[in-house]
Amino acid sequence: MTTDPEVELLWREQDREPRPGLSPARIVRAAVEIADAEGLEGLSMRKVADRLGFTTMSLYRHVPGRDQLVDLMVDEVYGEPPSTPEEPGAGQGWRVRLEAAARQGWRLRERHPWLAEVRGSRHLPGPNGVAHYDHMLSTLTGTGLTPSEVIAVVGMLGRFVDAEALALVETRREERRSGVSEQDWWGSRDALYERLDRFPTISRLWEEGGWDHPEDSFEFGLRRQLDGIEALIRERDETRDETSGCLECGTPLEPAPSGRPRVYCSRACQQRAYRKRKSGQGARNG
Repeated sequence: MTTDPEVELLWREQDREPRPGLSPARIVRAAVEIADAEGLEGLSMRKVADRLGFTTMSLYRHVPGRDQLVDLMVDEVYGEPPSTPEEPGAGQGWRVRLEAAARQGWRLRERHPWLAEVRGSRHLPGPNGVAHYDHMLSTLTGTGLTPSEVIAVVGMLGRFVDAEALALVETRREERRSGVSEQDWWGSRDALYERLDRFPTISRLWEEGGWDHPEDSFEFGLRRQLDGIEALIRERDETRDETSGCLECGTPLEPAPSGRPRVYCSRACQQRAYRKRKSGQGARNG
């Protein structure tokens, strides 16, 4: 098996008992506290070292650098107990389970807004992050979506949650920088509002109270996302073909009573197909 120092760091066995002195766990916890208070822009190895009472160089014996530290922080907070432990039961439909998972991700970003600031496609996931992702994928099991559609749906919903959280992060950053609340800043823009009456659509919506009781951005967007996913699943349910045979042996399949259509006639055929796929991957990698 190939080794990757950054992967090994993320997937290391956690110490069951805290050790005295400096440790990766202590460094990560201190870094999370700093980022919670100041955002990622306020995080540095020096600040973490000062918080723990060590030199900056001593941190590098445990964590190679700031980028790796951020990856560790992300996985740390994904391992936190849910703020609302009530999870939908196994008998609940996909929409209830997927919505609950999305809301859990939103609450996590409310506690740790800097999560939305972790941008880019080259951040390695740790075990807690992968478990969260796996759980979201599992909520769509049995829906009739293709495997690639399941992955695309979860990615789309995750990006929506991050985009909403990032808007909050940016608002809080500006409030910290200026010392002026968002409401007060926009409330002092009278010179701008006096010029808006020349725009007919904006004027009409204003007069009709469109800005009096605005929609909650997250709630509105989440409902629309789920509605779109539901429409896709309904389309797949209406068009899927359940008359084909087993993908492994060709035996005609009985239609599934509900959920995703069957593709194998037995567990044995499913396992044989899995072994073939794994052996094929091994040959290509070799």
